[in-house]
Amino acid sequence: MSSSQESVFPEYETDTSQTSKLLRKFKETPFVPIGMAGFAVVVGYGLYKLKHRGDMKMSLHLIHMRVAAQGFVVGAITCGVLYSMFQEYVVKPKE
Repeated sequence: MSSSQESVFPEYETDTSQTSKLLRKFKETPFVPIGMAGFAVVVGYGLYKLKHRGDMKMSLHLIHMRVAAQGFVVGAITCGVLYSMFQEYVVKPKE
């Protein structure tokens, strides 16, 4: 790309560090890191409870853990979509 051409994505090229890009993306879509953190918490709790599952089969415990983690992520994505729709259509309606 020569210096005489305009940049296609100037707002993405101004951030030089990866952490600033990551923080900007977290501000744009806050429910993605919430979903990721919730997934990690559910999996961590499920692995912790794996020792004390009693007479429950391992496969059944893992299925319950997977469903809980997926449910949290889908819930976070749904909240994110509803939040973005609220921001776009209610807060700043089209004129």
